[in-house]
Amino acid sequence: MEPIAEPTWTNGLGPALPAEALAATRRLPDKPDGVVLDGARVRLRPVSTGDVEELFLISSGAPVARLGREVAAYDPDERIWRYMPIGPFADAAAFAAFLGPFSSQPDARTFVVEDRATGELLGSASLLASSAAHLKVEIGALWCTPAVQGCGVNLEACRLLLDHLFGLGYLRVEWKCHAGNERSRAAAVRLGFRFEGVQEQHSIQKGRRRDTAWFRILRDEWPVDPS
Repeated sequence: MEPIAEPTWTNGLGPALPAEALAATRRLPDKPDGVVLDGARVRLRPVSTGDVEELFLISSGAPVARLGREVAAYDPDERIWRYMPIGPFADAAAFAAFLGPFSSQPDARTFVVEDRATGELLGSASLLASSAAHLKVEIGALWCTPAVQGCGVNLEACRLLLDHLFGLGYLRVEWKCHAGNERSRAAAVRLGFRFEGVQEQHSIQKGRRRDTAWFRILRDEWPVDPS
């Protein structure tokens, strides 16, 4: 798809979109397709019920080893779930009770992130609030096991998703996180997302007021220099 020209404002209205962009509003489903995306180290594929036990295991606080790295027992709230509206989970059944309805949302698609070489699971990522009519979607519910935190797994997974989404014809990809989640905010900026502001008292999360930081990246801003 050719880059969209700079906006030409007429009578206070935004620019008309080219026919090719508008065609994507009719072609894309609101629930993103379940595709498989391969990167250098990781693979994204749609989550299945058979993944629940391993996803729980690598996010439960038990010692875990992945990609040649190991961590001892850890606090799952501190390392993974603190800034997310869900988790930690007491057991695999509780994880499954969350994952089933979450992944079945009509405008969302959940993926597992796995080690491409071994098939071992590393974490999860989701596409949320997809709107084909407006050619926008959100990357969210993103986490990886502490064994691979800090080695670029989430960044590689997100770059695969961004390449895929903009290739399909989406014009805007959003990133929302708890305003206090400095790691998530830094990751968004590193990927090329631009900060749009904080929506105060956006929601109630785990009995606390949540302020939400909003970021976005537009198709004409991708790709960015990955350095």
